[in-house]
Amino acid sequence: MLPRNLTIICITLVVSSACHVLQQRTHTALLVGEALEMIDRYYVEPVDDRELIVSALSGMTSTLDQHSEFIPPSDYQSFQDSIQQEFAGIGIYVDQPAQGKPVRVITPLVGSPALEAGVLPGDQILIVDDENVSTWDIREVSDRLRGPIGTTVNLTLRRGDEEVETKIVRDRIQMESVIGDHRDKNNRWVYRLANNPRVAYVRMTSFGDKTVGELGKVLRDLNNDFEALVLDLRGNGGGLLSAAVDVADMFLDSGKIVSTKTRGGRLEEEAVATPGTLVATDIPMAILIDHDSASASEIVTACLQDHGRAIVGGTRSFGKGTVQNILPLEYGRSALRLTVAKYYRPSDRNIHRGKDDDEDDVWGVVPDEGLNIELDLATLRRLMTLWQEASYPSLKGIDRNMFSIVSADESPENGDETDTAETDTDVDVAKDDASEDELNEDQSDANELAGEETVWSLDKPLVAVVERMLSKDDGAESVENSDPQTDENNAENKAEDVDQNKAA
Repeated sequence: MLPRNLTIICITLVVSSACHVLQQRTHTALLVGEALEMIDRYYVEPVDDRELIVSALSGMTSTLDQHSEFIPPSDYQSFQDSIQQEFAGIGIYVDQPAQGKPVRVITPLVGSPALEAGVLPGDQILIVDDENVSTWDIREVSDRLRGPIGTTVNLTLRRGDEEVETKIVRDRIQMESVIGDHRDKNNRWVYRLANNPRVAYVRMTSFGDKTVGELGKVLRDLNNDFEALVLDLRGNGGGLLSAAVDVADMFLDSGKIVSTKTRGGRLEEEAVATPGTLVATDIPMAILIDHDSASASEIVTACLQDHGRAIVGGTRSFGKGTVQNILPLEYGRSALRLTVAKYYRPSDRNIHRGKDDDEDDVWGVVPDEGLNIELDLATLRRLMTLWQEASYPSLKGIDRNMFSIVSADESPENGDETDTAETDTDVDVAKDDASEDELNEDQSDANELAGEETVWSLDKPLVAVVERMLSKDDGAESVENSDPQTDENNAENKAEDVDQNKAA
C-alpha cells in the first residue's frame, strides 16, 4: 500500500509544480494584457494594438544581449533572404537620398534582369506598374519591385532631364557570398591575385545557405594549382554556424573545429573535422580579418589558427562568440532571435567580448605576430572604391559622391534591411570617427586615385601575408619581382580554362 501512496504523492507534487509555473507565466501574460487594455481605454490618442505588441516584444528582448531581438514581419522576409542568399526581383541596389525623395539605383547586379533592361546607376524610380512611388519609403518601393519569378514590372525612371520607361521580367536573384580578386573580360570572377596569379585569392562576404557550395566549387576548380591561398574574411559579419564548420572542414582532415556551451557552461556540441581536404595541407594559407570579422568568420579563423593551418593578418576581430537560434512566431510571419549558447575555439579559449572587457582581456582573434596591420581611413576608402568596381562593373567611371555611403546594411532591392550582399563594413565602422565632410573628401580622393592605384599597392595586410607565405617556400621568387603584365595574362588564361562562378 505504501508504494502506491508514494506514487500518488509524487504525481501530486509534479502536477502542483507544473501548475505553479503555469500560474506564474499566466500572471505575466495577464499583466501585459491588462496594460494593453488600460492603454486602449484611457490613453489620450487612439493606439494600434499591433504596434503596442511589437513595442512590448522589442522592449523585452532589449533587456537581453545585443544579439537577441524580435524580428517583426516587415523585416523577417529580408532576414530570410539574407540567409538563403536569394530572392525574386529585378536585381538592383538602391538608396534613398532623403525621406520623400525618389528611391535611386546605386547599381544593377551583374547578370540581373535590371542590367539586361538597361537600368543605370543614378536612375530615379518614379512609377512602378502605373503607380507613382516617387515619394514612397524605400521599403515600400522595394516590396513593389519584388514579385513572383516570370512576372513583369513596368518602371518609369528619371535619368537626367528625361524620363525612361522600361519593362523588366522578374527572376531569381542570387546573392553571391564568395568572390574573387577581379573579373575577366566576360565578367567572371578570377580567384587569383592580378599581381601574382600563383596566389589564389578568395573573399567571403557572409556565411549563408549557399556559401559552402560556392566555396567548394571555387576550390575544386582551382584544383590545388596555386602556391598559396588567401582567404579574406574582412568585413564578414558571419552567418550560419553550420556553414562555418563546413568551411573550416575544407582545410582540415582531423581535430576539433569549435565547441558550443549552453547555460551553465554545459557542453552542447563539439564539431570535429572529417578526413580529406579541398586544399592540400602542404600549401600555405593565410586568413585576413579586421574589426568587423565576426561570429562565423571568427570560428573559421580561430580554428585554422589554433591548428597551425593558416597564418592570420589584419586587425583584431569583433569578438562575437554567441550562437543565436531563430524561433518563428505567428506561423512564420515574425520571429525571435535568441542567444542560446556560446562557442569556443579548439584551444577552448573564449571568443566572445563581454560588455566590460577591454583590450587586455581574452576575446576575438588576434593576428599573428608581425601581421597586425591597420589601414588608415583614406586608404580604406580607396580600397573600397576598387572592391566595389570589381563587384559592380557598372560603377566604373561613376561619381560615387552622388550616392550615400554603400554600407553593410544595404541590400539588393531592400535599402537598409539585410547584410549579405558584397559589402565593406571595415570602412563603415571607421565612418563613426570622422565627419561627413571628411568622408566625402576621402571618397572624392578615392575616385580620383582609383584609376591610378591597384588593390596590391594599397592593401598592406594582403601584401604582408603573401610575402610571408611565399618566403617560406624555398623555391619562391620575390613577390616584388613578379611581372604584372605576364601575371595578368596568365590569370586570364587560367580563367578561360575553368568555369568560374558568375556574379549574381
